[in-house]
Amino acid sequence: MRVIAGEHRGRRLTAVPGKGTRPTTDKVKESIFNMIGPYFDGGWALDLYAGTGGLGIEALSRGAERAVFVERDARAFSIVQQNVSACRLDNQAELYKNDASRALRVLAKRGMAFDLVFLDPPYAQQNITGEIELMQELKLLSDGAWIVAEHDVDITLPEVVGHCIQHRAAIYGDTAVTLYYFEEERDEPAEEAAT
Repeated sequence: MRVIAGEHRGRRLTAVPGKGTRPTTDKVKESIFNMIGPYFDGGWALDLYAGTGGLGIEALSRGAERAVFVERDARAFSIVQQNVSACRLDNQAELYKNDASRALRVLAKRGMAFDLVFLDPPYAQQNITGEIELMQELKLLSDGAWIVAEHDVDITLPEVVGHCIQHRAAIYGDTAVTLYYFEEERDEPAEEAAT
C-alpha cells in the first residue's frame, strides 16, 4: 500500500494488523482519483472512516490544503497517526478518535465545510445515505463538494440524496465506488406577498 501520486508519491503506508480493517487497494485508490481528478482542486478533505488514512493522505499529496481523519478503532487510529507522521503531514492533518456521527457533529460546531469527503465504512455497518443526509443537514459540505462512497458491490445507492447527485459509479471486484456531487439549493425568487 502506497501513495499513488503527488508530492508523496511512492511512499509506503503501514496497514492495520489483522482483518478488522479493509484498506482501499492501490488499484481502487488510483481509480477513485482518476474519477475525481478533473474536479479536484485542493480545498479541505474529510476521511470519515480513515482506516489507514490512505485516502486522506492521497488527497493531501495531490494538493488538498488540509485533511481531517476520523477513526474510532484504537489500533487503526494509531496507524493513521503513524502514516500521517511518516509523510510529514502533521501540520495539514487533524485526527479524531471518534465514531462518525459524533465526529460530524463536532466538526459542524467548529463551522467546518469540506470540498472532498471519503466514506468507506466497514461493509457490515454501512449507512452511507444517512451520513450524506447528516452532512447536508449539518452544513458540512462546500458548494460543489464531491463525496466518494466505497461500498459492497451488492448495495445500490440512490441517484439523489438531498442535494447530492450521483455522478458516476464503478465496480472493482467486490468493491463499488459511487461518486456524488453536492450543489447547494439555488434560491428561488420569492413570490411577492399580496397585501
